[in-house]
Parts: sequence; structure tokens; C-alpha cells
Amino acid sequence: MKLGILSCARRCYSTRRLVEAAAQRGHDVKVLNTLRFAIDLQAGAPDLFYRSKLLTHYDAVLPRIGASITYFGTAVVRQFEQMDVFSANSSNGISNSRDKLRALQILSRHKIGIPPTAFVRDKLDVTAAIERVGGTPVIIKLIEGTQGVGVILAESARMAQAVVETLHSTQQNVLIQAFVSESRGRDIRAFVVGDQVVAAMRRTAQGDEFRSNKHRGGKVEPVILSYEYAETAVRAAQIMGLKVAGVDLLEGRDGPLVMEVNSSPGLQGIEEATRLDVAGAIIDYIAAQVDFPELDVRQRLSVSRGYGVAEISIPEGSDLVGKTLQDSPLTARDLNVLTLHRGTSVVPNPKSHRLLEGGDRLLCFGPLDAMRDLVPSRTQKRRRPKISQLPTSPVTTEYNVAPSELGAEG
Repeated sequence: MKLGILSCARRCYSTRRLVEAAAQRGHDVKVLNTLRFAIDLQAGAPDLFYRSKLLTHYDAVLPRIGASITYFGTAVVRQFEQMDVFSANSSNGISNSRDKLRALQILSRHKIGIPPTAFVRDKLDVTAAIERVGGTPVIIKLIEGTQGVGVILAESARMAQAVVETLHSTQQNVLIQAFVSESRGRDIRAFVVGDQVVAAMRRTAQGDEFRSNKHRGGKVEPVILSYEYAETAVRAAQIMGLKVAGVDLLEGRDGPLVMEVNSSPGLQGIEEATRLDVAGAIIDYIAAQVDFPELDVRQRLSVSRGYGVAEISIPEGSDLVGKTLQDSPLTARDLNVLTLHRGTSVVPNPKSHRLLEGGDRLLCFGPLDAMRDLVPSRTQKRRRPKISQLPTSPVTTEYNVAPSELGAEG
């Protein structure tokens, strides 16, 4: 395999380890400075130039796109995608995860725990937003901050108001987020590769610091995740569109809360804490994808006129409830069910004798007009209760699941 690592820091630990792991496995690997690419666009012939020369063929690329070059870096990754070169992380996935607001907006429509969060622009809305996320103390975050930079703990509403107004005055966009007190100064970094958590560590802040990032002096230790935490991390990465990701989780009273999904996670902290070959797991995954690539059905299947992929939700009381897939109108309408989502479970390629239940969501491929006819009229969503009205329960999270449940590297 000929692999290109897109990185502006060839001497940093993560890049060096990835090069080392690829070379040990006999792959041809080169570090390509992301900023030295030039994109050429012609009808039917997308091309890339590197250092003013036409780029030779690569089987795969591994993007390590820094926050400061997100726009240009994702454009380069997107060009590789148009040239049918496999990328470990998609350009959309990198863009989704890099913007904290966009990431939480995407995650919020799925049944994945996230800290209650508000985004406002007018100073008159700040006080009400603080109340909606559960009151003070609250966390104030810059939308594009990294490594704990731009994260502030506001102990009072007055302080929060002042911080938000100050940041707004400098044209910064900020999030107001609930402070998860039971996880104060502590979080979990789960390293996801493909559909597995290959390594995980707990980060603990030192002294009066509430941020647990290693760059802020946080202490790290290996941890074996429960199935619930590992599944949440993998699903969060997949929803973002990432195959290599660092998912940061808070240990909430009712289970894991996804704080952030990082598309270019550092390797030094996780490898030193766990003593696992995380770089090797990444290289092995990419090599397997080059030999047998997964396809993005959104791009591959929607090109047939009138056909596409869509999700059909089955509400309670629907005529489909209680019927098998075979006996439902789906088969007669030439619709193929790719996956069935039920609660937090995902059933790929469900059998024809499976009974449908209210609340099921079916990812289908077939004639779009046939699927439109099955979609019920929209109904008004019920308002959610305020945070203060929700019941609470004590912490019950445990970390005693066998590594076999997490994959070979977990």
C-alpha cells in the first residue's frame, strides 16, 4: 500500500509513530505537507499537484488536519475523495467534528448523551440560556477551541454573562454548556478505529484546574470501558463520519455524555497511558480498507434516476406495526431495507421474518417516490421538560467489561 500522511508537522510524535508503524508493516509511506498541495479542477479530471508537480498515485491518505487550516485541509481531502483515493477520515467528517456547535447539532438528533448546551448571540438571551442548561455553574466554550483553550468555568450567572459578552465583543462564537459536576476535572478519551475502541484512558485534572487535557497538565491512566461507553464512542464517531477519532466522554449520572469528537487525535498520551500500538491499529485498518473499501451509499446509490437511500420512521399506531418485513408494503414497492434501528440497537440486513415495532427506523434503498408515500404527515413534537424537572439517579457506571467485547486492541 502506498500511503500519504497529510501533516504539517512531520516531526511530531503522532506523525512519526504512524510512519514507523506503516514502515514496519512493509507499506510505502510518505508525509505530505497539506499546505503544499494545489487543486486543479477540469471536467471529468480532478487532479492534485504537490510542490508544483503532478501528484503520483496513492492508495490511501490519512489526514492530520490542524484546526488553523481546516478549510484548505478539508478541500485537499475532498479532492483525494474525488480521485477515488481512500481517506481514513472523510472531508465532511473532519468539518463536522471541527465545529463544536455543528457536531452537537448532529449528535443531538440521535439517542446519544450530550451535555445540555445552548448557543445564543444576543446578550439578552444569555440568562435564559443558562437556566435552560440547568443553571450555574456553566461551561463557556469557544466553538473552535482545541486542547482546552477557550474553555471557561463560570461559577455565577453574572460571571457567565460578562464572559459571553466579552467574547462576543471580539467576534467569537461561544457555547453555554451544563457543568457536569459528577465528572468535575475528569473525562475519558476513547480512541476509535473503524468500528472498535482500540484504546481508552481516563484524564484527571490536577490541583484547581478543571480541564483534564494532557496539555493542561492532566494525569492519564488506562481504562477498560463498559459496553455502554464503548458503544457510545463508536456511534458518535460513525455519526460524525469519522473512522479514526478520539471521542471525549464525561461520566454522567445516567451514563456517558459525549463532550467532543476529535478528527485528528494525538497518539502520545493514549499510547503512553495504555502501552498499546494505536498507530499500528490505524495502519492495519487503512490497509484493510484499501483491499476492500467501504462505500458511501449516499454518493454511490443516489446516482440512479428516481432511486436513492432514505430513512423511514414507523410511528406507534402505524399500519406497519406488527407486520413482518416480508408482509409489509416495502417488498411490493421494491424497497430493500439496509438497516433497522430500534432504540440504541442497529440490525444490519434484517431478515424478512422480523416483526416491525413502533419507533423503528428503517434505512431503505429503492424508488424515492415509493418511500415518500410511506412517510406519515409530520406531527408537532412535544416540548421537553426543563432540566430541573428531570429525575436524577446515582452514578452506576462500571468499567469491568472484558476486552473481548471491545475488539482485540481494546
